Amino acid sequence: MTEETLLAFDYGTKKIGVAIGNTLTRQARPLEILTPITRQQRFAAIGRLLAEWQPQRAIVGLPLTMEGGEQYASLRCRRFAHQLHGRFGIMVELVDERGSSLEAQDILGSNAADDAVAAAVILQRYFDTLG
Repeated sequence: MTEETLLAFDYGTKKIGVAIGNTLTRQARPLEILTPITRQQRFAAIGRLLAEWQPQRAIVGLPLTMEGGEQYASLRCRRFAHQLHGRFGIMVELVDERGSSLEAQDILGSNAADDAVAAAVILQRYFDTLG
């Protein structure tokens, strides 16, 4: 496998957590929390990150029910993933994000803004599935 940079997104309608990592080290780290108000601001901020980090792929957390089923938030995240691919031409993969916010709060030791840490948890899960 060639080395790739990946950006991960913990998508929410008010905040989007972003993390970065690469397939060589297979280590994810929180990058930032985007707080766009409009769709235009959201994609401008994401475009800035894509231009800065030049990732080969994006990972988007997919919120599922505890039983593994789809829910309304799953639909919104799938739409976001399709928009990322359509607007920027980047390959996007979805990763089960169940429990990522709780895990991020455990890492932080508080209920502080955990969106970027949750994105890192999601990306780390992706890396952990690589052979």
